[in-house]
Amino acid sequence: MTTTAPHTDLGKTPGPTAPLRPRRGPGALVRALPLTPAVVLLLLFLAGPIAYCVYIAFTDLQLTGQAQDSFVGFENFTRAFGDEAFLNAVWLTLVFTVLSSLIGQNTLGLALAALMRRASEPVRTLTGGIVVTAWVLPEVVAGFLLYAFFRREGTLNALLDWLHLPSQNWLFTLPILAVSFANVWRGTAFSMLVYSAALNEIPKEITEAAEVDGAGGWRRMWHITLPMIRRSIGTNLMLNTLQTLSVFGLIWVMTRGGPGGRSQTLPLFMYEQAFQNSLIGYGTAVALLLLLVGSLFSLVYLRLLRTEV
Repeated sequence: MTTTAPHTDLGKTPGPTAPLRPRRGPGALVRALPLTPAVVLLLLFLAGPIAYCVYIAFTDLQLTGQAQDSFVGFENFTRAFGDEAFLNAVWLTLVFTVLSSLIGQNTLGLALAALMRRASEPVRTLTGGIVVTAWVLPEVVAGFLLYAFFRREGTLNALLDWLHLPSQNWLFTLPILAVSFANVWRGTAFSMLVYSAALNEIPKEITEAAEVDGAGGWRRMWHITLPMIRRSIGTNLMLNTLQTLSVFGLIWVMTRGGPGGRSQTLPLFMYEQAFQNSLIGYGTAVALLLLLVGSLFSLVYLRLLRTEV
């Protein structure tokens, strides 16, 4: 009896084998357990309230005079865009943001940071302390200080009278400019600190080489300094804009949105509709629109940050 040996291809190399997949055991789940309390807290105190506010914005919920709310769809939003007071608040919010954040805090903060870089140590310490003190003051306290500065019998008019210059009731004639100046006075310190850190990161060899080549101060600032701190500028603009859009206490203490709604930004309009007129649904819809405005600003800044020079 003959036996046949099993056929084997000794001359052939074995074919590729499937890669071994790591076995997913309970280790990944165990590593994720420490994050569970944080996730639960975020869902309860952040995602939950936001979802409830979104729901309220589509209802006619009121504080008084109504037993229960009903779903009204987009009625609150269409009402807002047909409300002249809302459109006025949108316009004043944009003016307040551009004047006090995009122009005021950003420009003044950069100027202070550049000047303090060349100043002596005592001057730098004194200036930084004064500016930061205004920033750390509570918003309500800063509002009372600026109210005392701009009121009819306040410090500003006393200085103008001493200089024999015409004075006026600034909180009545130019309320949006007064509150914009107040926000610049209070918030410039943040921009100054951001730009001071950014300017310190610029190598001195670059600016010294440009100075040797004959570039003046403005040319160095425009062609060297600003391009090198572009990302810090974008980050500062985004944070300042979001903070300015939510300013409430400062304006409320100084003018309460008046006179005649001439300094009523969206946060004050939202408060008036929700808690003074008891229209919780309408006020929440305005809050969502304000959140949308902030999101649009953030998207623009983030796109600028991703764009290479």
